Amino acid sequence: MNSKVPFFVPIVVCVALVAAMPELARAAGCAFDMLGEGRVAEVVDARSFRLEDGREVRLLGIEPASTANAKQALAALVTGREVSLHGEDDAPDRYGRQRAVVFLAGSNTSVQSLLLSQGQALVSTEIADKDCSATLLSAEGEARRAGKGTWAGPAVIKNAKSPDDILSGIGRFTLVEGKVLSVRQAGATTYLNFGHNWTQDFAVTISRRMMPAFESAGLALKSLEKKRIRVRGWVEGRPSPRIEVVRVGQIELLGADLPLHASD
Repeated sequence: MNSKVPFFVPIVVCVALVAAMPELARAAGCAFDMLGEGRVAEVVDARSFRLEDGREVRLLGIEPASTANAKQALAALVTGREVSLHGEDDAPDRYGRQRAVVFLAGSNTSVQSLLLSQGQALVSTEIADKDCSATLLSAEGEARRAGKGTWAGPAVIKNAKSPDDILSGIGRFTLVEGKVLSVRQAGATTYLNFGHNWTQDFAVTISRRMMPAFESAGLALKSLEKKRIRVRGWVEGRPSPRIEVVRVGQIELLGADLPLHASD
């Protein structure tokens, strides 16, 4: 009987490791330096909260989804809980908030990922680290496939062929999918055109200063012609709907194994 024990213990250890792998992978995906910690006193809005010591924290890398209970979802997760703040830079934003990837005490999954997997947020792509960005997109994808939260309705991702629908969300963070009909350059701007009428149809604009980032990602913009992509960002109207790409991660090549990411 004893001779079987050495074989049993490693098996138990292996099973435990396999069970823990998804959480370990997520923790590794956003493994930034710790910037601080504290207890959450109150939730300010759907992506920010205040600690007991008065510091205000903004969740980095997400935009709140258009759901009635997005703020309540964050409050349910963090109110009264000990949290740790992680990131590459502890400089406050223009409102004095500390931007961070946040983890509940004892958890390997970020609060961002929890909200994304509930369908209470969308990935904003402001995190340049490609492993962390991929982790967040994976959590968003879980909610999308399960139809949770904002993904319970059909209107989260706009059709690039429906410019009026896109324009209805002007000033909002929006996801748009469609086939790039042409790639054209005018002055210092490259346009990904989804229609033939530039005064009416949706287009993506990319400044010349973004070219080094796309080159580093190994992506020639001209190669996107006739490809289906998903782009996320803030909708502008001038006069037709536009989204300006200021990070490579705003563009996902649909049908590829992985979305495109690169440092800004």
